[in-house]
Amino acid sequence: MAYAVQIHATGGPEVLTYEDIEVAEPGAGEVLLRQHAIGINFIDIYHRNGLYKLPELPAVLGSEGAGEVIAVGPGVDTFKVGDRAAYGSAIGAYAEIRRVPADKLVKLPDGIDYDTAAAMMLQGMTARYLLRETFRVGPETTLLFHAAAGGVGLIACQWAHALGATIIGTVSSDEKAELAKSYGCTHTINTKREDFAARVMELTGGQGCDVVYDSIGKDAFPKSLDCLKPKGLWVSFGNSSGPIPPFELTALKGSLFATRPSLFAYTAKREDLEQNAAELFGMVLAGRIKIAVNHRYALRDAADAHRDLAARRTTGSIILVP
Repeated sequence: MAYAVQIHATGGPEVLTYEDIEVAEPGAGEVLLRQHAIGINFIDIYHRNGLYKLPELPAVLGSEGAGEVIAVGPGVDTFKVGDRAAYGSAIGAYAEIRRVPADKLVKLPDGIDYDTAAAMMLQGMTARYLLRETFRVGPETTLLFHAAAGGVGLIACQWAHALGATIIGTVSSDEKAELAKSYGCTHTINTKREDFAARVMELTGGQGCDVVYDSIGKDAFPKSLDCLKPKGLWVSFGNSSGPIPPFELTALKGSLFATRPSLFAYTAKREDLEQNAAELFGMVLAGRIKIAVNHRYALRDAADAHRDLAARRTTGSIILVP
């Protein structure tokens, strides 16, 4: 038996229940992980409220965590008891002990602690594929990153800065603007008092951006499209303000590109997961990216963490501690 946070029905934070659950021995291709830290992300809110459908209920939420391997199932030869490991795309994370498919795990290198790992796997690998694969960012790139002071945003600002890009970030307060700038953001736009599309065009001399990274959704659409150069790319990878409504393809103005990527697709192959994680670990160990673990909650207080994240009272990464 082990404590976990799960839902029996979709709804608000109140549906998150902290309870003792049975944890079976690992099956074929699985390991049993005693978790030391668990990451919280907006996708957890989408699963909780039903925007993204889970296969069945009750369900334990969460997609990323880090801990120690305490048992291995049949056919697992890549991990052994005592290994330190982490993952970023395996639902069922809000638990003290859990079974994880071995092909979703990566070994943690020395120099990265459990808290940092749990805060960086989903968000860091997301930033990596956005900047290195979805659009190949370089010194000539001007980009707009919404929610620049969030978990993915702070990592992306540092990574894009290391790549030499010009980064325009939207934020919701002056305090978040200063934080984003301290993490490498070139320009910030406070959306509480500025029209971000108009300000982007001012900052770019009327040229617009090469790429817009949009995790906001409804509240940033369709103005995000107004921030792009002809043939620019709009990357929609989240819906923190709600889903984007259906729109006519003519909204792409005859030349814009749009994509809806996900970490699950970009790390579906084992070699892609390992390459993504290795590059992320390398950037962190080299000191080029700092993971901002700004908020810690006890596992039993997951509902409070969801409330704070949804209300945009957080910056950087959030973890649960079992």
